[in-house]
Amino acid sequence: MSGTPGTEGYGALEALPLPLIQWYRENARILPWRSDPTPYHVWVSEIMLQQTRVAAVLDYYRRFLEELPDVAALAAAEEDRLMKLWQGLGYYSRARNLQRAARQIMEEHGGRFPDTYEGIRALAGVGDYTAGAIASIAFGLPVPAVDGNVLRVVSRITGDGSDITRPETKRRMGQALRQVMPLEAPGEFNQALMELGATVCLPNGAPLCGECPAKELCAARREKRTDQLPVKPPKKARRVEERTVFLIFYENRVALRRRPGRGLLAGLWEYPNELSPAPCPVEAAALADGPAGKHIFTHIEWHMTSRLVEAASAALPEGWVWADKAALESEYAVPNAFSAFRRAVEARLEREGDGLWQSSIFDMA
Repeated sequence: MSGTPGTEGYGALEALPLPLIQWYRENARILPWRSDPTPYHVWVSEIMLQQTRVAAVLDYYRRFLEELPDVAALAAAEEDRLMKLWQGLGYYSRARNLQRAARQIMEEHGGRFPDTYEGIRALAGVGDYTAGAIASIAFGLPVPAVDGNVLRVVSRITGDGSDITRPETKRRMGQALRQVMPLEAPGEFNQALMELGATVCLPNGAPLCGECPAKELCAARREKRTDQLPVKPPKKARRVEERTVFLIFYENRVALRRRPGRGLLAGLWEYPNELSPAPCPVEAAALADGPAGKHIFTHIEWHMTSRLVEAASAALPEGWVWADKAALESEYAVPNAFSAFRRAVEARLEREGDGLWQSSIFDMA
């Protein structure tokens, strides 16, 4: 059995809601946004969870809500502070879109979160899945929320061998779920599907079929095709860039520059870096090789070497800044792409200007 399933394949979904919701009520992880599913809480959590594991999001979610507890606070936040709160989560355009949407809500909806699917979908950075999740979980609207977890679950249960990255496949699966969604518990149904995909019907390695409430309905299990479904096209090879990162110090400060306002890591602060080979951008009193690092973006890999630089003076190119340890921790959002250099930077800043050439960080390469 392959390709688009017939009536029999999708008919299996009709028997899914009852065992799925019962399983969810007994097995769902306790998560803060589930305990208090206001529209704002669901929205922030869903945006954070895009491309990011639940375990990594929990502390960020708590800190974010402590400082920006509602739409008005998010709309009014300074961008640098917003980026600092988001530092380490990656995909920083998500945070900027959150703020754009918060300002939309303040300006177009009088500060009230829109309570229709169409109104939610019109917010900046909100796609079909996120709109469906907010509409169903926070407002009880019978709208599907079809993400990668849900596509995987549905493709395996129904035996659908269609490419799940194609819009028509997502639409067809969404329509099928809408037809079987329990009107009294749409949010719970959507969350149960997501939870099943995240914890049982796993994307990598063997799914835990013995724990699945849909195991008796599942075509992939019955036909021993769980390793073949869902179907996705092969990923394109990433472009590799060799880069030199300059860790430039003067007294107890490190040099940072802001990235351009558009493109990769737009508007964030970074240690100066260029495609290799690259000359040192400042007059140096001392130079040494530093640690190496690698960071993988969606379409690009950075392979990075670093140079430890003790600047001869405080002069910097226009727009660059010096940051001491406190400012680096509280003010400037340096993305995780540069995490390989954090230890070397912290070690140098803790020496409070003793001089790079006297420091053991030369041994950290």
